[in-house]
Amino acid sequence: MLKGFKDFLMRGNVVDLAVAVVIGTAFTAIVTAFTTNIINPLIAALGGAEVKGLGFYVVSGNENTFVDFGAIITAALNFLIIAAVVYFILVAPMNKLKEIQAARMGANEDDETPASIEAELLEEIRDLLKSRNV
Repeated sequence: MLKGFKDFLMRGNVVDLAVAVVIGTAFTAIVTAFTTNIINPLIAALGGAEVKGLGFYVVSGNENTFVDFGAIITAALNFLIIAAVVYFILVAPMNKLKEIQAARMGANEDDETPASIEAELLEEIRDLLKSRNV
């Protein structure tokens, strides 16, 4: 029963999905705080003194018509930071673990594995075709 549970957890889809959902959600708060408190003020500084950020008003004087490019840049940076952390901290080590496990599984098998029935049949067909062409 535990072997089946281990196999279930080690499936690529389950692990990748769990990593993406749990760690991505947890790390979002840190990245959002970073971009809100460090990146957004830097982007807003590019907009000038009269503008509240990097963007423009579609209708002058109407706060609801402000097109905020800073928010789009912030969202893109959030995504890139979260994706990089999830990949380099979780996905890459998991892939390395799978490679090590596959190498160990391959080392346990005999080097002289018998050829499959399909391979033997294909070899016989090849030899018969060669003898006909001669």
